[in-house]
Amino acid sequence: MLEGRHIALVEDDEIMGGSLEQRLRLEGARVVWFKSFHRALGGLRTPHRPFDAVICDIRLGDGSGEDLFLKLSETTVPPPFMFMTGQASADQAVRLLRSGGADYLTKPFDMGQMLERLSLLIAPGFESDGPLFGPSKQARQIEEMIARLAAQEGPVLILGESGTGKRAAAERLHARSDRSAAPLVTLDLSRIEAGEHEARLFGLGAAWQQAGDGIVLIERIGEAREAVQAKLLAAIWEAGGDGPRVVATDGDDAREKLRPDLYFHLSPLTLSIPPLRNRPEDALWMMARMFDGMNRRRATPLKGISAQAEALVLRHDWRGNGREIRARLAQAMALAQGEMIMPADIFPEAQAAAAAAFPTLAEAREAAERLQIQRALNRCAGSMSAAARLLGVGRTTLWEKMQKLGLQRPDEVVRKSEQGPD
Repeated sequence: MLEGRHIALVEDDEIMGGSLEQRLRLEGARVVWFKSFHRALGGLRTPHRPFDAVICDIRLGDGSGEDLFLKLSETTVPPPFMFMTGQASADQAVRLLRSGGADYLTKPFDMGQMLERLSLLIAPGFESDGPLFGPSKQARQIEEMIARLAAQEGPVLILGESGTGKRAAAERLHARSDRSAAPLVTLDLSRIEAGEHEARLFGLGAAWQQAGDGIVLIERIGEAREAVQAKLLAAIWEAGGDGPRVVATDGDDAREKLRPDLYFHLSPLTLSIPPLRNRPEDALWMMARMFDGMNRRRATPLKGISAQAEALVLRHDWRGNGREIRARLAQAMALAQGEMIMPADIFPEAQAAAAAAFPTLAEAREAAERLQIQRALNRCAGSMSAAARLLGVGRTTLWEKMQKLGLQRPDEVVRKSEQGPD
């Protein structure tokens, strides 16, 4: 994939730069090594030959890789940037990808992994793809797995919770495969009556025929009746490599819902998408990307998402995954009162719960009185007369307050005095 490719390397460290340059040249790439921010800025603005990709360190002696990318973006569309950083954070990764960066690596990294991901950046059609799942390590592994599956033949099974992006993964797989010129036909079995599954899949002019040499995407494959599953297995066997390629999606419990023979035929090429609660930086990235799109359609654009709201986004468990993010953000943008999205805009239930738990002034006063009376009784060994003097009230007043607050006299006081209040 790198044979004859024109790669720009921006690295001020001689050892790291030399190692990368040597390995890239061994892979057949033509490398131009820029050792400073300013040399890279000039060389990338007016290259003798367009670059296919840029490998760029974040920290440079006379600037930063991020500033370099932003400067270039002011006057041109930069080639795909792969950033390298030794101090990666969720915020930094989100910011880089949100700004238009193609990928990032955390030092130290495996050279083979770097080459594989660089090859993905310069693959045909990448420029229009962009990151799909986010900046986390798991997200990049998903992207790499999709690329591998796209280069294979045979059925694919995509598993994951609702809202994790299974359909988007299937669409990316189709776009990267050699079947991309043929149709991708989608059939969501959960939206069709069970009795219609077979006709919608195999009937005259149905999904199987429409796809031709393309891909049939069967969503919620576990909803299919056993007879339909059996017919699908037979159709895959009969078609061999001449018919459409089958990509099926379902939840993580697909094995329990599918016929064993169909499951074991689909499962050799499996993509599992982890939920957002296991990759919070992707949730933040996804919300930022959705915000940009929604904000452009807003009559009065907002300035952004506040740091406090972003911190809560990172801590939230996102049980609804991407669908929950979209729903909460749409609500926040509709109800936002200020110029920024605040925590209460995204998580109004937290504000309501806090308001419900917050005591009124009367409740706070009662709680303080109860605590002070109890402390006085403890200090005075249970003597109400001594406690009343300590509190500066009459014994009758103390008694009435104890009745109101549900406090009882200590047993030893009851045994000493049975006459009650004065």
